[in-house]
Amino acid sequence: MDTIVDDFSPRLAQRLRLERDSRGWSLAQLAEQSGVSKATISKIERAEVSPTAVILVRLAAAFNLTLAGLMLRAEGQGERLVRADEQPVWRDPETGYLRKQVFSRPDHPVEIVRVELPAGERVTLPASSYAHIRQVVWVQRGNLTLTEAGEPFALGAGDCLGFGSPSEVTFANETTAPCIYVVALARS
Repeated sequence: MDTIVDDFSPRLAQRLRLERDSRGWSLAQLAEQSGVSKATISKIERAEVSPTAVILVRLAAAFNLTLAGLMLRAEGQGERLVRADEQPVWRDPETGYLRKQVFSRPDHPVEIVRVELPAGERVTLPASSYAHIRQVVWVQRGNLTLTEAGEPFALGAGDCLGFGSPSEVTFANETTAPCIYVVALARS
């Protein structure tokens, strides 16, 4: 995948602070809404640490945003044409999960994300991250075990799965090779 943008954490930190301030929330209020500790939120807002995917999903949900929506706001307004080298890339510091925002605009109902999940890693996202969206995952390379509401699905290259009602979802790469998949989502 592409080189990771080094200056994204400060923009994300600034966006989180702006989202919190625009609602008139204290750190304690955001912590209560998101389930993320005040200390962690404070460190993220000061760009001292890079948040994990799970923490970002919790913060986005507290603001009634999708993860993609929060990332888009941090990146700025999208254009209709997004060149490959302009697509923002973010790495989860905990798992090495690499997320490329292929397409997202505030005035368009569809978002496309490309993910590379390293071998032996897993990411579990809460049901709140799927509120107000419909989502499809399409495996491009490797194997992915996706568990939705306790039901496992084994997906190989070319397989596609539409998500059901919002529930906790685990994306797991139980192999020794990276798995690459595309997520397409529409706001409902």
